[in-house]
Amino acid sequence: MEQKEQKKDLTYYMALPYTFEIQHIRDESGRYFFGKVAELDGCQSNGNTLEELHENLREAMEGWIEVKLEHGDEIPEPLTDEGYSGKLVVRIPKSLHRRLAKEAQRDGVSLNQFMLYKLSR
Repeated sequence: MEQKEQKKDLTYYMALPYTFEIQHIRDESGRYFFGKVAELDGCQSNGNTLEELHENLREAMEGWIEVKLEHGDEIPEPLTDEGYSGKLVVRIPKSLHRRLAKEAQRDGVSLNQFMLYKLSR
């Protein structure tokens, strides 16, 4: 049985879990929220409240996506956790490996836990 491919229209893109990056701004013009959609270059807006910012960002997304669809341009989709195993192999010098292992031992944690801590800082 052949699976029907979903039409990638405005409704399709608006339903995807895009990443909203939000900042609370305090400057000479007052206090407000600024936000952008990480995956959609240049798609941004602001609002006096988080609710207003969310509405304005959704409206900005609609306009951004509609223009891209009209021109047949590629529209990035959000990154998902699919395709990421959580395993990363990195080659490092033996001296660095030894130093990190000693630091992990000194802290009473596994090398894996120590590396995770260092990478997430």
